[in-house]
Amino acid sequence: MTAPVQIIGSYVSPYVRKVLVCLDLKGIAYKIDPIIPFMGDDRFAQVSPLRRIPVFQDSRVTLTDSSVICQYLEDSQPEPAFYPRDIVDRARARWLEEFADTRMGDVFIWRLFNQVVINPRVWGEKTDAAILEQTLEHDLPDVLNHLETQLPAAGFLFGEISIADVSIACFFRNASFARYTVDAGRWPRTAGFVERVLALPSFERLKRFEDKMIRTPIPKHREVLAELGAPLLEETYGTTTPRRGVMRS
Repeated sequence: MTAPVQIIGSYVSPYVRKVLVCLDLKGIAYKIDPIIPFMGDDRFAQVSPLRRIPVFQDSRVTLTDSSVICQYLEDSQPEPAFYPRDIVDRARARWLEEFADTRMGDVFIWRLFNQVVINPRVWGEKTDAAILEQTLEHDLPDVLNHLETQLPAAGFLFGEISIADVSIACFFRNASFARYTVDAGRWPRTAGFVERVLALPSFERLKRFEDKMIRTPIPKHREVLAELGAPLLEETYGTTTPRRGVMRS
């Protein structure tokens, strides 16, 4: 892949973040249209029928699922590896990615991040106090209790950094935007793991873009990212009118 690949989707999305980290680890250049999915126009619906991000495009294919995209990148450029080489470890890594994308996605994004960040800013809706309480008191602890049994006390899950480590850590970055941090006294393995993974250069390089976006009104995202030198696509699929996706989760 010599020409930069194209990514449609916000730096703040955990699913976009997963793909961008994969691209960085593999040394693949990209250009990005940093829209949130609710702000995609009719053309966006053509490349992403479920109105989800990220969308990946290169000279050969258009893909709209982060797991499919990462596997395609691995198949296209196997080195450096983003998946464990042992077939048992690779299967476990894919399961942990699935757990992150589904269960953690539901709890961290739909029940926490959307309630605290997206609903007020995009839809003008108040945070549902009952949903947020259920999330903080029950759903998040359930997820963290499980992760505490799976994550290593040091290093990464399968020796080298992999799809499993990145997929899990991505959601904790969004949790921080909703002012949630892991209680290290209660979940020490998880807290240490998240700190190690998010400190990797591939994550650090994204943080200034993410931090700026989370503090900036949506209509000004492209403007402020351009000022920061983000590799923006010239054309955008963005619009000024939000619309909901066809699927909730």
